[in-house]
Amino acid sequence: MAGWNADTAAGPVGAGAITLVEGSSFCISLPTGDILPGGPHGLFVQDSRILSGWSLTIDDNPLDPLTAEIKEPYRALFVSRVPRSDSRADSPLIVQRLREVGDGIQEQISLRNFSGGEVECVVSIRCLADFADLFEVKEARIARQWEMTRHLGFGSLRIDAVWQGIGRGIMVQCPEAEVSAETLRYRVVLPAYGRWSTVITVLPTNEGADNSAAFIHPDGIGQSPRDRRRREWIAKIPVLQMGNKSIERTLRRSYDDLGSLRIEDPDHPERVVVAAGAPWFMTLFGRDSLWASEMSLAVDPSLALGTLQTLAERQGMVVDPATEEEPGRILHEIRLDVSSGLSLGGKASYYGSVDATPLFLMVLGAVSRWGFAPETIAALVPHADRALEWIQKYGDKDGDGFVEYQRLNDQGLINQGWKDSWDGINFADGTLAEPPIALCEVQAYVYIAYQSRAWMAYDAGDQELGDELREKAAQLKRRFNDQFWMPDRGYYAVALDGKKQQVDACASNMGHCLWFGLIDEDKAPFVAERLMSPEMFSGWGVRTLATDMGAYNPASYHNGSVWPHDNAIIVAGLRRYGFVEEAQRISTALLEAADYSDGRLPELFCGFSRDEIGVPVPYPTACSPQAWAATTPILLITSLMGYDAHISHGGLWVDPVLPESYGDLHISNAPMGEGRITVDIVGSDPVVHGLPKSMSFHRGHRPWMTELVDNANSHARPEHGTSAR
Repeated sequence: MAGWNADTAAGPVGAGAITLVEGSSFCISLPTGDILPGGPHGLFVQDSRILSGWSLTIDDNPLDPLTAEIKEPYRALFVSRVPRSDSRADSPLIVQRLREVGDGIQEQISLRNFSGGEVECVVSIRCLADFADLFEVKEARIARQWEMTRHLGFGSLRIDAVWQGIGRGIMVQCPEAEVSAETLRYRVVLPAYGRWSTVITVLPTNEGADNSAAFIHPDGIGQSPRDRRRREWIAKIPVLQMGNKSIERTLRRSYDDLGSLRIEDPDHPERVVVAAGAPWFMTLFGRDSLWASEMSLAVDPSLALGTLQTLAERQGMVVDPATEEEPGRILHEIRLDVSSGLSLGGKASYYGSVDATPLFLMVLGAVSRWGFAPETIAALVPHADRALEWIQKYGDKDGDGFVEYQRLNDQGLINQGWKDSWDGINFADGTLAEPPIALCEVQAYVYIAYQSRAWMAYDAGDQELGDELREKAAQLKRRFNDQFWMPDRGYYAVALDGKKQQVDACASNMGHCLWFGLIDEDKAPFVAERLMSPEMFSGWGVRTLATDMGAYNPASYHNGSVWPHDNAIIVAGLRRYGFVEEAQRISTALLEAADYSDGRLPELFCGFSRDEIGVPVPYPTACSPQAWAATTPILLITSLMGYDAHISHGGLWVDPVLPESYGDLHISNAPMGEGRITVDIVGSDPVVHGLPKSMSFHRGHRPWMTELVDNANSHARPEHGTSAR
């Protein structure tokens, strides 16, 4: 295995490539619908590529693509024409391929003859399967050779593969096709103005498991299992109408993408979590899934609960250098492919993340305020306390009060914060920082972890624990502002390196510290000014690294690119400290960028200035759809709405500062405790309908530090760093 640092090794999927996603399955193809061998395209199920080639020809000729339309995140229609053999330009034969991705793939192929004469042709589909695992494809290093056995039938093809005792396989159902080792053939006679169609299904055999019902539409009205799942999702999320229809489209696309990225815990199907993103991260990631859950709390709080429960069950128990597991640590990612299992000693989980553990506490603190049953939250408290133990014992191994990281083996991630590329953390002159590294934003996550657990302690009546954790948070804030602030630069160091030197690059990381209140009030204006400077703000968003830094590269992964989720967190932080115009400017820029990609924000785009290039420049290997990016528009709008709740204490706060260009906002079916509410914002005036009788509506921003009365005792509550949602 090449290690976990090959984050940019994947070849680009190509301009116009179509990506379909459903749960942990995804398919990448050309605009024609073809999957050509030798590249990163294919049909992937459970981290294994079960189709590496899937191309359609008519009389051995490739098709001319006309259009490709993604109808749902898991379904697309490809329209092509059959090129003529003579010199005439227009062809009378049109091919349509309606593809749906689920546990495998189903494709309806239709030919239409728009001529007045009969047409005979041979329709051929080349079917290849290499069973490469996802890391092999991502890193373009496919070396494993599976021993293949093909079983041919009339209308069916089964491919079985074995490698070192590991089995894979697919079953292709192709009624009435002539089947050879690699090709399905149909001899078609099309009458004048006639039509022909067939349906082909490809499913993994999964050691004999029966997946035959995966694409059956039993209700008789054309609803597949994915259609029904999507319909159930739409019924439970808010319905949104906005004066600015472009932004409304972007938010609806966000809802769709978030729905398509939901995956189920196989041990607990009722628990739904968020996968990190397609194409390479269709699995549970600690950091990514937690952030996406937090950012989408206002849409579906149950995603956050399912993510917490699933991560809690896989919380670290022992010290294992191979997986970087440590007691109390929250995992980085789960992988089901062969390479990862071999590199991790047969295990599926890798724990090399410095921030997933404090983020677990942050999200638990937020979830505790959103109306779940007390016993549900109580069951997670022991996991929260184990996470705190990891922070203090393993996260801060040298006892300096800051959480640092240094990988435990030479295969692990070199950098273990969200900027986890090998060169993602560097000094102003471009020199790489040496571990152990204490990232500035990680200290903010630890700060809110203490605050979140303190809040829960106060809610449970444990004054002593609450006070203890509040004091830990206060000490961390004082220490951080003393050691990370660079008064001569007017911004915070991105990190402290192994020698406790300030890593002096100007990076976006410090913006995360705004959201959680770690930054001193007198320093916040300097941070806001620097984030909005021409060196940092590209016109489309805040860059990960300033243009005057030695490592700056606008087309790099983490050293000058623009990440939407990073910007959404910055917007929430700017709003918290009162920098409304700056927050509005970033939000508007990102939402305008989404217009250039059909309302879908990618994982990242390049950091070229908007003045230099008038369109957002795509990053070649960006994930799309991606969980952080899908939830970015949600957090942007809820931050500018000032939308926040503490259901257990009966309060909903709304404090809108939406720009005039966004228009009026109407939201119905918004989850609030066990009920649903409607929110209308006209200008800066909010109106809320349907609030439970136990709750009161407050016009304004929820106080970050408040006195709440509980059983006739007044307790000081800690600051809680969830945004004004």
